[in-house]
Amino acid sequence: MPAAAAEPAVAPATAAEPAAEPVPAAGPATEIEPLPAPDAPRRLPRAVGVVLSVAGLLAVTAASAAVTVAVGRPDHPGHAVAAAPSGAVPSAAPSPSASPSPTPTPSPSPTPSPTVAPRPASTLQGSVSGGKHSGDLRYFLLPVPDDADPYGSPDGTMMTMEDIQAGYGKDVDIKGVLDSWDFKDAATRTYRTRDGKTEVRIELKRFKRTDRAQGFADHSSYDRESFDIDGVSNAKGYVFKPEQQAYTGELIGIGVVGDVVYEVTVDVQGDPDKALLADAMKRAHDRLANG
Repeated sequence: MPAAAAEPAVAPATAAEPAAEPVPAAGPATEIEPLPAPDAPRRLPRAVGVVLSVAGLLAVTAASAAVTVAVGRPDHPGHAVAAAPSGAVPSAAPSPSASPSPTPTPSPSPTPSPTVAPRPASTLQGSVSGGKHSGDLRYFLLPVPDDADPYGSPDGTMMTMEDIQAGYGKDVDIKGVLDSWDFKDAATRTYRTRDGKTEVRIELKRFKRTDRAQGFADHSSYDRESFDIDGVSNAKGYVFKPEQQAYTGELIGIGVVGDVVYEVTVDVQGDPDKALLADAMKRAHDRLANG
C-alpha cells in the first residue's frame, strides 16, 4: 500500500534522474499501522493481532514484533526508523534488520465490518499504454472477489499525503522521499472474505516516469528476508509469522508495472500461506498490465 526538487535519496526503487512529470500502509525505516477504519481502509499494523471467532475477526491489541520498513531517496542510503504500533510503509536498506518481539497481552475489541450492500457498477475509467497508466488510479486497484466485501467505498480511496505519512511515523519525511522519486498520486482498497478468514489490502503509488517507479520499489524493503513470488515477475514478498497461532500472520508483496508501484498485504490467522499472496499479486499485476 507503497510526491520533487533536487535528487535526494529514497527507498522502494532505484535509478536517479532529474526532471519529471498526483493520493496515496515508508524515508527512513518505519513500521506498519493498525487496522483501517470502514471508511478509510488502512493496512493492519504488524503490532496488532487478530483472532478469528465464529462471528468473524476480533482485533487484539497485543504488542508483537514491530515491522520495520526502509525507504531511501535516489543515490542515498536509507536508514531504519521505529514506527508506533499503528502505521506502516518502506525505507531504503539493502539488508533487513530484525526487531524485538515483546510478549503479547491481548485485549479483544471488535473490528469494523466491511460494506455488504450490493456493489453498484463502477464508473471509474482508466487505460494503460506502454507502461503509462492514465485516468483514475482507483480503476487499477485489485478487484474485490465475489466472495469478499470491501471496507468503505467499493471503488477504493485516493490517499492524501497525510494518509501516507501516517503509515511511516513522525520521524520519516515521506513527502520528501516521494517527491525525490517524482511521485504523482496513490490509491488504496481493503476487503475481507465473507468467511472472515482473510483480509487483503492493495495500495498503488503512481510516479511520473517508469524508471522512477522502479527506483522507489527497489529502495523499499521490510525487516525480513525477501522471497520471490511464484508467477509474478519484478516483485518480492515478505512473511511475518505471529507470536501465537491465534494471532494474525501477514504477507506483504511489492511489485512494479510501468509507472505504478503496487503493494499487497494479506492477513490471516496463524502462519500465512505464501500461495495467498501469490494469487493476490498475480491478480493485481494483471489488472495493472491490462487494465
